[in-house]
Amino acid sequence: MNLYFICTGNTCRSAMAEAILRAKHITNIDVKSAGIFAANQAPMSPNAKRVLEEQQITEQHSASQVDEATLEWADYIITMTEGHRATLLAAYPQHANKIIRLHEFATGESRDVFDPYGGDVEVYRKTFNELQQAIEQIIRKI
Repeated sequence: MNLYFICTGNTCRSAMAEAILRAKHITNIDVKSAGIFAANQAPMSPNAKRVLEEQQITEQHSASQVDEATLEWADYIITMTEGHRATLLAAYPQHANKIIRLHEFATGESRDVFDPYGGDVEVYRKTFNELQQAIEQIIRKI
């Protein structure tokens, strides 16, 4: 199963989601992440990295932009917001059957993952916890 997490810049939410899932070492799941407006090779947000390290998750991450080859590779393209989903649907309608928001996939809820960018470490901890819970629910589904 190939999961592709998508957010805006690939330095906070999607990067943390990738790291959380990768740290679980599930043999039949591969994971990647990207950003719709990512600056290629940008480092992970310092607070995202700090929160992951607090959870003993070490991740060597650099941002990447969404690309067609990885969209094709993915079984599920998991966005953080409705805006991300809509942008991908408009640009890549051929992948519409694979594009879903994180919370819709995890619980069926129609809600976005808050963007912690620019927030303090506590905001990043809340986002980490939200991502962790949703990813646990997705793992149980697949």
